[in-house]
Amino acid sequence: MTYNNPPSSLQQAPPLLGWLAILGLVAFTAICITGGLASIFRPAYVVISFLVGIFLYARYPMMYMGFVWWMWFITPFLSRLIDYRSAFDESRFIFISQYLVTLITLHTSFKNLPKSYVQGGLPFMLTFLGVFYGFLIGLIKTSPFTAARGLLDWLTPISFGFYLFIKWREYPQYQKNIQRVFLWGVLITGVYAIIQYLVAPEWDKMWLIKTKLISMGQPAPLKLRVWSTMASSGPFAVMMMAGLLLLFEGKGPLSFPAAAVGYLSFLLTMVRTMWGSWLVGLVALLASLKLKLQMRLVLTIIIMIICVLPLTTMEPFSKTINDRLETFTNLENDNSAIVRQQIYEQGLQSALTNGLGNGIGNTFIVNKKGILEPIVIDSGILDSFFTLGWFGAVMYLGGMILLIFKVLQCPEFRFDSFMAACRAIALGCILAMPGFSIMLGFSGMFLWGFLGLTLAGHKYHQHQRANALNQRSYTNSV
Repeated sequence: MTYNNPPSSLQQAPPLLGWLAILGLVAFTAICITGGLASIFRPAYVVISFLVGIFLYARYPMMYMGFVWWMWFITPFLSRLIDYRSAFDESRFIFISQYLVTLITLHTSFKNLPKSYVQGGLPFMLTFLGVFYGFLIGLIKTSPFTAARGLLDWLTPISFGFYLFIKWREYPQYQKNIQRVFLWGVLITGVYAIIQYLVAPEWDKMWLIKTKLISMGQPAPLKLRVWSTMASSGPFAVMMMAGLLLLFEGKGPLSFPAAAVGYLSFLLTMVRTMWGSWLVGLVALLASLKLKLQMRLVLTIIIMIICVLPLTTMEPFSKTINDRLETFTNLENDNSAIVRQQIYEQGLQSALTNGLGNGIGNTFIVNKKGILEPIVIDSGILDSFFTLGWFGAVMYLGGMILLIFKVLQCPEFRFDSFMAACRAIALGCILAMPGFSIMLGFSGMFLWGFLGLTLAGHKYHQHQRANALNQRSYTNSV
């Protein structure tokens, strides 16, 4: 069946002004980092990137989409460079730039959310309400600043996912844009991650020392868990899980080199949860496709294994990777698994007995002695109940469950392999929710973003089928 593309608001002249705006930001960043101008760079980077984001959002939406992803990919790396050239910034103020650029999508959310019910937007409406409730509780139980800072982590991914969903008419352009962004993203960040593991650049060692991220290893070559250009191993592993699944859809000459460095760096993150999520995503991807596409995917997997396997079996990578893989068969003696289990047990009672919720931004709880103590809940499900309370969590998780149900019911995966990859990524992220709060911040961009993309693809194909039927009916009547 042949579909006619609907009119797109994105069919524009070559985006020369958009590239000039981005290059201006790049030039400003390079000058400030080279000169160690931290006092100028940090606030100016936030403001300029936000202004560039607004310009791209208004004039070149597809460029804006790529700009958003790359802001998340490289801003932590730029932060480490400017810290190394000047002094470490405890506030990490520069990180707000990623959120502000992404939250420009709130303009679309506010404009379309009330009327999105008829388009299938009820799940997003529920999640927005759940987060808003948690924010109100946070305002009561903590300071407005702390609640607002926590709100960024909860609200930003949902707004981005809703933006992708409501702009479903641009789904074909999304496909090309996302594939290009993640191809280069996997290649560039994967290469840097391998360099990071072998060399341990000074700015990365400084970051480990100052942040005291003990779980990420020692600040020395061959002794750390890679996090590439991002802030920690977890978000980088989520990005690689998504990018590597998307590479199965890629057809360009860079796909296999990107996969080679991507899989190696993915293994060097040592994030077992995301290894499992990738495997689940791969199985979901294989099960979604027609036999012809399945055979093509299997052939691609075999070629990628041939490219990657020699790299993982040679030193200095093999021992580190093999030691981590062996922990799957010895979890009872694995310190990481034991600590995670203790955190889960501690958080379970706190989360399920806190009816109103602690509120967004409030990470403290009163213990049995009446003393405030910080609590770590390393689970997305428990974090939802602990933060949003029963009322907020039922709306938030209820909306997410509705989205998952819709995604599982879509029939277009059989012939749209990109849509199948988007669903596989979303399901992989869902699998990781019991292990950590993947629905927040950068990691949440993948869960909510690819849920939104999947539903956008579904609506696009529905519209195309309806158009084709209408055209056939009109032709028959004539």
